[in-house]
Amino acid sequence: MTDASGIVLDDAREGRIGFDEAILCEQKTVPQIAEIAFRSRDTVGRRFFTRLSAEKFAALPPDLRGALTYDAQSRTAVLGAAVLDTGPARIALVSAGSSDASVVAEAQATLAYYGQATKRIEDVGVAGIWRLLARVDEIAEMPIVIAVAGMDAALPTVLSGLVPSFVIGVPTSTGYGAARGGETALSAMLASCAPGLTVVNIDNGYGAACAAMRFLRMSGKVASVT
Repeated sequence: MTDASGIVLDDAREGRIGFDEAILCEQKTVPQIAEIAFRSRDTVGRRFFTRLSAEKFAALPPDLRGALTYDAQSRTAVLGAAVLDTGPARIALVSAGSSDASVVAEAQATLAYYGQATKRIEDVGVAGIWRLLARVDEIAEMPIVIAVAGMDAALPTVLSGLVPSFVIGVPTSTGYGAARGGETALSAMLASCAPGLTVVNIDNGYGAACAAMRFLRMSGKVASVT
């Protein structure tokens, strides 16, 4: 759907792939975000916004702010009613350290928007591998693990060698100079020797959450066929 503003919303996306269109706010202006939110409220009734800074959220019209549920850590906002969790958690969000918390929060907020419960297991980076080993049995019980790490990003590789779960690696931009804003973490995950490790782009908690849901949905279909 489009109007004089030139904004085209893909309201049929959920019917095609099972996810409605999320709105990436980082490069959008406040008037553009407001226009999308107002139109969404009048049509589909729900919408998920990512990379929405606290400053942009505060600049939105007051009545629109009141219609949005905003989370500063994940920089996400939800328009419309919350979806209740569909059952016990099947996705673990495992992170190397507290510096990765915003990416973990984005993944968790995305999954919550679609009614998926999660289990957060934080600060288990391999620099203190005893912390990870102490919880590895708990992690192994989860069908899907989203592993979030920056710097050398060894956590997803180590996890993929310890648990049978479907592991999705999320490199983060955490780290000093040679980390290159997450490029080193991304390269390390892509070069992993752990078979089957799936990797998304730098800081892309949203993409990791969507990959997890695609896996859950398709695994359910396969189980029903067999």
